[in-house]
Amino acid sequence: MTKYGKITTVLLTVWFAAVFSTSAVHLFKNGSAQFGLGVAVAALAPMIVFSLWFAASEGFRNFALSLNPTILTSVQVWRIVGFTFLLLQARNVLPAIFALPAGYGDMFIGATAGFAAWKLAEPAHRNGFLFWQALGILDLITAVSLGTTAGLIDPRGPSMGPMTVLPLSLIPTFFVPLFVMLHMICIAQAWSWKSASQVRRQTAGALQHPAI
Repeated sequence: MTKYGKITTVLLTVWFAAVFSTSAVHLFKNGSAQFGLGVAVAALAPMIVFSLWFAASEGFRNFALSLNPTILTSVQVWRIVGFTFLLLQARNVLPAIFALPAGYGDMFIGATAGFAAWKLAEPAHRNGFLFWQALGILDLITAVSLGTTAGLIDPRGPSMGPMTVLPLSLIPTFFVPLFVMLHMICIAQAWSWKSASQVRRQTAGALQHPAI
């Protein structure tokens, strides 16, 4: 394992332990109809740190870009558990304005992650891969936005409080930012790929003008 691989593993472990222990002592707990400031900070801080590290460190950036996009995309299969939101909404535990879009969106991404990983994660399908990754980020942004504003949109609906205590609190504080980071890495990788048409043009040009 490379130096950056070891550092990343340690940071992921420390991050998970931190949000788990914080949730265990109910520091994220919020009885209102929205996520709350603590959850928002816990979700945004890792993504900001990742973005700055990726932009500032060539070594870390090269490490991230060297990761297998098929494996990174396959991890998103776990989002199929979004059906949990639908079950909780059916029991009136979570507001429908949040649970339905978040649940169906996650289920769609989770159900199609295998196809995206094994069929789209290559230069020949660059545009399709980028589109799927963008859909994955859009789903997460939509879920967080609705979770934050659920109380304003539907003040008489159930509280978002269950999302601020274990085990659900791990979703906005750990898994959502982690999935966003994986999407960002895959997009950065695919952005540098040459499309199939570009490869064909370059190949044709090389055949027409062979090196002397």
